[in-house]
Amino acid sequence: MTAFYIIIAILIFGVLIIIHEFGHFTAAKLCGVKVNEFAVGMGPALIKKQKGETLFTVRCIPFGGFCAMAGEDEESDDPRAFTSQSAWKRIIILCAGSFNNFLLGLIIVMILYSSAEAFYAPVIGEFMEGCPYESEELLQVGDRFIKINGRRVYQLSNVNEYLSADEDGIYDLVIRRDGKRIKLNDIRLEKMEYEGREGEYIGLLFNAYDEGNFGNVIRYSWNTCMDFGRMIWQSLGQLVHGKVKAEDLSGPVGIVDLMAETGEQAETVSDGLYSVFYLAAFIAVNLAIMNMLPIPALDGGRVFLLIVTVIIEAITKKKLDPKYEGYVHAAGLILLLALMAFIMFNDIYKLIKG
Repeated sequence: MTAFYIIIAILIFGVLIIIHEFGHFTAAKLCGVKVNEFAVGMGPALIKKQKGETLFTVRCIPFGGFCAMAGEDEESDDPRAFTSQSAWKRIIILCAGSFNNFLLGLIIVMILYSSAEAFYAPVIGEFMEGCPYESEELLQVGDRFIKINGRRVYQLSNVNEYLSADEDGIYDLVIRRDGKRIKLNDIRLEKMEYEGREGEYIGLLFNAYDEGNFGNVIRYSWNTCMDFGRMIWQSLGQLVHGKVKAEDLSGPVGIVDLMAETGEQAETVSDGLYSVFYLAAFIAVNLAIMNMLPIPALDGGRVFLLIVTVIIEAITKKKLDPKYEGYVHAAGLILLLALMAFIMFNDIYKLIKG
């Protein structure tokens, strides 16, 4: 069964890359840019198919891919070259890959949620007996949590996470009550013991539901993807502050192993596939965000340097040679490949170590 999930994980990872590159390809075609090659995978080509002006290839390494546009990193006289296009067209083309990844993640979640009869809502269903926080000035049954200490509540799990994060027990809340948005500042919510219950609780029971209709499927799918983004930014912050080490990062090998392990731990095949595709949606959103970081060689870095170039040219009234931008991206690519190699060998080491 492990081999089954590994194959599924490899196929999913390949689709994520193809969808990303297809975003660049589609946007380039719509903007009138010539695409020389659209490749699935990396390394030597196994299959080649010329269709019109574009060569479509399938390469031997099933990770990665690219969309090679005319004049992508150099000056060109071709009016259909990438560098001959206006700045806004180039930005659209560069952002299209990440847009496709995010859209794919959203569609996967919508499919997974489409059969849900109801969704757990961040809404107070009732209070534990003796809870002191039930009043007109504080909280009431039916209150929907919107923000806690300035952090957006996307799902019920966010409420539990945020209310456990602050040890002083003082919160700034934004709730929706009877259709009105209400701010409650400096509210003290302390845990205490309640009769008939073991442990300490704030006393709020979030046992309310939203129906699993079409509108709520879209709403909760969107909120789930937004929550994915929140977790990714949180992880990036931990990486920058040294709370997460480079050794903890995972590349394609580690991701495939994680997806296979996730499916294997499920009780049934259907549960395993659900978990694997839910993780695939998270990875799709992750790729969308990570690829838009302002790092050379990534699409976000290219957008950043493009904007900087436009500003410099507007000030100096002189056109910059694209080769200098190419040098920056080449250096960034070397560093990125080195990091990817380190992560891949680290993933393999962790697999061997067991």
